Amino acid sequence: MVLDSNIVIYAFQPKYQASGLEDFLLQGDFSVSNVTRLEVMGYWRNSDAEFARFALFFDAVHVFAVSSEIIDLAIQLRRQKNMGLADAIIAATALRHQLPLVTHNIRDFQRIEGLELIDPITD
Repeated sequence: MVLDSNIVIYAFQPKYQASGLEDFLLQGDFSVSNVTRLEVMGYWRNSDAEFARFALFFDAVHVFAVSSEIIDLAIQLRRQKNMGLADAIIAATALRHQLPLVTHNIRDFQRIEGLELIDPITD
């Protein structure tokens, strides 16, 4: 499964501890797009402690590189649907590797044909 950036961020926030997200994440084998790593690690408001926790997380999961194939697929997605660059690359990564996308922003991805979505917070 490919984790969307919001799932990575929420996994470290105390307000989501009761949501079952932590239990869900402990059960699976997860990957992320390098764009998720960029979004999460590059957030300017992260404290040094948060940065260190996220760094450990990204060291523990598989990080997919953003290949030319993924960029080409992201271009197709953006031409079909008004979506942000990061979302297009993350969705394209999941599609390219034929993996479900784990996100709490189902609405941002729901009209992408062939993309399986999992919301571990709402489901």
